[in-house]
Amino acid sequence: MTSKSTAAAARATVHGYPRQGQGRELKKAIEGYWKGRVSAAELQQTASQLRAANWRRLADAGIHEVPTGEFSYYDHVLDTSVMVGAIPSRHRAAVAAGALDGYFAMARGTQDVAPLEMTKWFDTNYHYLVPELGPDTVFTADSAKQVAELKEALTLGHTARPVLVGPITYLLLAKPAPGVAADFVPLTLLDRLLPVYAEVLTDLRAAGAEWVQLDEPALVQDRTPAELNAAARAYRELGGLTDRPRLLVASYFDRLGDALPVLAKAPIDGLALDFTESAAANLDDLAAVGGLPGKRLVAGVVNGRNIWINDFEKSLAILGTLLGLAGRVDVAASCSLLHVPLDTAAERDIDPQITRWLAFARQKTTEVVTLARGLTQGTGAVTAELAANRADLASRAGSAITYDPAVRARAAAVTDADGRRSQPYPERAAAQRTHLGLPLLPTTTIGSFPQTAQLRLARADLRAGRIDTAAYEERIKDEIRDVLSFQEQAGIDVLVHGEPERNDMVQYFAEQLTGYLATQHGWVQSYGTRYVRPPILAGDISRPEPMTVRWTTYAQSQTARPVKGMLTGPVTMLAWSFVRDDQPLGDTARQVALALRDEVNDLEAAGTSVIQVDEPALRETLPLRTADHTDYLVWATEAFRLTTSGVRPDTQIHTHMCYAEFGDILKAIDDLDADVISLEAARSHMQVAGELAVAGYPREVGPGVYDIHSPRVPSADEAAILLRKGLEAIPAERLWVNPDCGLKTRGWPEVRASLENLVTAARTVRGDVTAATS
Repeated sequence: MTSKSTAAAARATVHGYPRQGQGRELKKAIEGYWKGRVSAAELQQTASQLRAANWRRLADAGIHEVPTGEFSYYDHVLDTSVMVGAIPSRHRAAVAAGALDGYFAMARGTQDVAPLEMTKWFDTNYHYLVPELGPDTVFTADSAKQVAELKEALTLGHTARPVLVGPITYLLLAKPAPGVAADFVPLTLLDRLLPVYAEVLTDLRAAGAEWVQLDEPALVQDRTPAELNAAARAYRELGGLTDRPRLLVASYFDRLGDALPVLAKAPIDGLALDFTESAAANLDDLAAVGGLPGKRLVAGVVNGRNIWINDFEKSLAILGTLLGLAGRVDVAASCSLLHVPLDTAAERDIDPQITRWLAFARQKTTEVVTLARGLTQGTGAVTAELAANRADLASRAGSAITYDPAVRARAAAVTDADGRRSQPYPERAAAQRTHLGLPLLPTTTIGSFPQTAQLRLARADLRAGRIDTAAYEERIKDEIRDVLSFQEQAGIDVLVHGEPERNDMVQYFAEQLTGYLATQHGWVQSYGTRYVRPPILAGDISRPEPMTVRWTTYAQSQTARPVKGMLTGPVTMLAWSFVRDDQPLGDTARQVALALRDEVNDLEAAGTSVIQVDEPALRETLPLRTADHTDYLVWATEAFRLTTSGVRPDTQIHTHMCYAEFGDILKAIDDLDADVISLEAARSHMQVAGELAVAGYPREVGPGVYDIHSPRVPSADEAAILLRKGLEAIPAERLWVNPDCGLKTRGWPEVRASLENLVTAARTVRGDVTAATS
């Protein structure tokens, strides 16, 4: 960039903004509504106030065009299902009785009706609700939400751009509805869906929309010629509408690749591209198709998924190159800011110098505005901002927090032998059966038990100084004893201590490892009203002292049954943190793995015979392009084995994964060399058990029979049906019985009833298997 630019005035915009409010007001209002303490009108008023506050904040920061329609009570993909009338038959009565209650029934289920399946949104930790479609699906347009929110923004004086999930991505994310043949391809419904999108676009144009954004992140994945042809057809038809707003098709999380020429030729008015992931490739691809002459390019140069400050000089160089490749260039974050916390100003406990390295949603909007000004007016207009940015980047690069020679030396000394168990699985399995003495179809849970109001109060009392550490720890011991007592009475075979001392499965460990930073208010939506505070992985990682041994050992001292040691694995520690971006992920994973290896070895030395190392993020972190899979899976599986391979053969290593599509990482699951894996399977009706069987997976498996993301209590008969379906794929001697996931977010009454039913189902099916083989 020169000191003066001849570019047309670049507009600053974003694709979306965090929904929850600074104090998580949306979460509190929704959960209050579920409990009957908040009326529908009060919930809607809270939502309207949050939307207005978000738009005002964006406009005050200098954002020229605010997004609408991406605000959601639960999930934007579920909102799209409502918009196109794709309501599963089992939910139609609830929706007819009340739109809001019906909406939440699809998200959470009821005691009588199961919810939609939930899985990860591409390679993020956000979860969406999977559309259920079939050959008999009839789409009908319902643009009420999208139109109403657009009108709200326009009435408040904002320039607004509605944001919709695009038709191709919507269909590619969908699955065959229950009872529909598994080989049904939802994309075959495109011709049926496009008129509905056309109607919604017409409604939005009539309501005042000048532009509408259609998000198509599925097109950054490897797509078949048929899928690319479908995209061409979709945007040829939508672009050919006579009475429509201008169309901006947005992609993010990676480069468009083969889909770029398809969209560049389409009769649409603009493209939004991610220039933080594979920036050079996106630039080359855009040049190769001749750019976007006469069209709008929204350049995502500010990372919408991570929290490190932008490199202004690098971004301005990219933007300067793009000026010659499009009719106009506007500046944006790479994707919705849904994936980052709201504001670094709330973080009083982080060193102010370190805070200057960080950019949450509010800071990212400022970065976008600064870059738009620099692009339009030249670097001379942002001289002070460039100087401050250079200083902050240099401060981070030179900080002692980022570099620990001892950690790096240990990581460099790792050998292949460090990542291999001392005996192959069949010999280990025999030793573990002898050592543990478990029954056929052993029962267990995934780790956490309900975090009660009393536990949260105890933490608050400790922080406020109303109780001392000794009193707090007595409360934790009481909770552990209660959890163990219930499990013993219910008849569970392998127990957990319930994790009452833990605030979060990643944050708890991050707070005890060097190199991590914790936030106090860095909340990010995971799904629905579930928010997490991802820690910040800022530097080299080591473990100063044991993290879990004390509480696991205490729990084991209270029972004769085996108690699992519970750890979060290295890949998930990275994926559910805001990870450093100054070295390869594999290098960081190795450092985390070595710290966790020390913990695993200490647990074993303290007498723990079963150790679970959770890796729910293994699939979600898989790169979106197939060409990148191998490199990732090599370092990811090596990190897990490095964590777990230092134990004796008779120590049983478990792992756990949930809410992802596992079919394309089956070999990697095998490469983990865990003795037992538990997986989400209830909502997907044991799909993963069949996939593992087809792949010839040789180890023990616990496909979940209790969907813990719904408040409904599955009956013993339901659990038994799922268990028998699991037995069709996995032999009884290798099958475990467990919930889908941890129980932290559930209430005790439903957990008690559900686990008692789970044990009853296991006993019933165990008896049937024993009788059949005797």
